[in-house]
Amino acid sequence: MTMLSGVSAAEPVPARLTVGAEPAGPRIEPTIYGHFVEHAGRGVYEGLWVGPESPIPNTRGWRNDVVAALRQVGVPVMRWPGGCFADDYDWRDGIGDPTKRPVRLNRWWGGTEDNRVGTHEFMDLAEQIGSEVYIAANMGSMPPRAMSHWLEYMTEGGRTALAEERRRNGRDKPWKVKYVGVGNESWGCGGNMRGEYQADLHNQYATFLRDVVRVASGDGQGNDQLIDVLMDRSGPHLDALTLHYYTMPGDWSKKGDATGFDAQQWAKTLKSALGIEGRIAAVSRVMDKRDDKKRVALYVDEWGTWYDTPAGASALWQQNSLRDAMVAALSFHVFHRHTDRVKMANIAQMVNVLQALVLTEGPRSVLTPTYHAFDLYRPFKGATPLQATLQAPTFRTGDVELPAVEASVARAADGSTLLALVNLDPQRAARVATNLKGSAQGRVLTAAAIDAHNTVAHPQAVVPAPYNARAGAQGLALDLPPKSIVVVSVPSAR
Repeated sequence: MTMLSGVSAAEPVPARLTVGAEPAGPRIEPTIYGHFVEHAGRGVYEGLWVGPESPIPNTRGWRNDVVAALRQVGVPVMRWPGGCFADDYDWRDGIGDPTKRPVRLNRWWGGTEDNRVGTHEFMDLAEQIGSEVYIAANMGSMPPRAMSHWLEYMTEGGRTALAEERRRNGRDKPWKVKYVGVGNESWGCGGNMRGEYQADLHNQYATFLRDVVRVASGDGQGNDQLIDVLMDRSGPHLDALTLHYYTMPGDWSKKGDATGFDAQQWAKTLKSALGIEGRIAAVSRVMDKRDDKKRVALYVDEWGTWYDTPAGASALWQQNSLRDAMVAALSFHVFHRHTDRVKMANIAQMVNVLQALVLTEGPRSVLTPTYHAFDLYRPFKGATPLQATLQAPTFRTGDVELPAVEASVARAADGSTLLALVNLDPQRAARVATNLKGSAQGRVLTAAAIDAHNTVAHPQAVVPAPYNARAGAQGLALDLPPKSIVVVSVPSAR
């Protein structure tokens, strides 16, 4: 039973949003809307890649329907090839004649890896989509020379042996690699290292990297000490460090189901999602002690929902519902509030794995509610967050208390004001009064059921609809349906 504090069931939940004119922080980097591609389950093979011989329409092996959807939503950066997979990956396995590439065990996600998708193929995908590249390099099981050689193979334009090898393998022009992750989850699957050992090892590997953003593997276990050790010992040798944060209604032993959940599971999931703010704030405080000028960025390069995999499904596959879109929206709002540190975030993951934007079934594909959330928030890429005050009541479901409404406000390049409003309550509408004048135009995302989701048979169960509101005598007010996301633009008064 959902109980509302001080509001009758017959009327909308009242909220007040006061928007200021001053920036609340640096601009929202487009890379906050980044993505993550790991060789897990059907994420790469079948999801993104079908091979040039496939009857499924493709361009050099990458399926046209998925690439078109990703181009439409805009992918500023992709992290690849892991994840845990990265620290067991030898880049040389994925170059040269595809028919002669070795078959390896996929130690983390099961089955084998035939390396049909390697460096050349992934870089082709990035170019097709128009995305920057964030390479997750192996610090867990390969020497520093392997990392530096891989970077040289990809980016060197001269006549070195590695550049010539790349040319013999079919690519004359060097690629651009902007970001290199020095290991992944070094506290766990990347080597089970102590922080002090990891910091020293990071410094060694980073020494042999040049002209890239050097990203240190950071925290995923609530370990502030690890962050402090890295900032103390490795500060001059890193440009960013990472935070991993997964949302679930349960715990790692029983994470919960992706569909068929009740209002209590809905509330627990949203509460877990909002918890990322406390983690970012804590990590930022530790970083501030060693870096008060905020030179080192924080990359939340794995985030999203993680539920129990259904029996018979591929590794890490899960359905994606309206609840996941809500998690995405709430996470975006947190990232917008911490633009002084958070310069990149990468949802886990892009296709067919965890909180995916696209699900595929043979030759067909479907866009998930999370895809539509990313699409709704496209105007926020590069916008400047504005100071704003939101007054809203809370509601309670069992022992979980949540804000009825969440908001994010920014100024777009054209001077318009962007409003993103989330009604977390699955039962009651909300009315948000503002101090803004004029009309608002945008879209709303909601559905009849809390676990509504799209399938290839029913792809339109959760899709955005147009949304418009006009200011009255008291200013602009926006009506939010229960369990909804509304993103609108309000033109400048000039």
